[in-house]
Amino acid sequence: TLRRHLEAMHKAQYHEWALANSFQSKLPRDVKKSKEEERNIREQQQTLDAHLRELPKPEQVVSYSDAAYRRAAIQWIAATDQPISALEYPEYQKMIQIVARANKTVPIPDCKASRAEIIAQFHEQMNTLKERLKVRTLRSLPAVTMLISVTLGCEGTCQYDCRRVASR
Repeated sequence: TLRRHLEAMHKAQYHEWALANSFQSKLPRDVKKSKEEERNIREQQQTLDAHLRELPKPEQVVSYSDAAYRRAAIQWIAATDQPISALEYPEYQKMIQIVARANKTVPIPDCKASRAEIIAQFHEQMNTLKERLKVRTLRSLPAVTMLISVTLGCEGTCQYDCRRVASR
């Protein structure tokens, strides 16, 4: 072809002419070189992939219906390995009644917060019990002090340890 002939025999003169006339060279090697340069530029161009983050899915609030409540209650029983009678516990029913009166989303405490609240309620209960059991002991009866230790784990486990500490 003519371009190959120009490239082989008249390359320098063609380049002079192209430069003088502001013409882009169409010789086969020059075209190939310009395509490679364009491809390198495209490959070097940064993408947004590193800067993009997936948005968290918005929480879907399920509107109340008796069927939806029953379905959620059964799923809760199965997922947490609760007895079926757990739905009849007064504490569970009290919790549901309190939540039902909420006019917005109810924040559910995590394991750490729940554990701290349980321990605080336990100490409060123990102090109340100490106050109620304060009685005078007769000198003839030995006084017994018991150490009650409660360990609460985030898995919902509760361990009690009662030991006699001292006696007179």
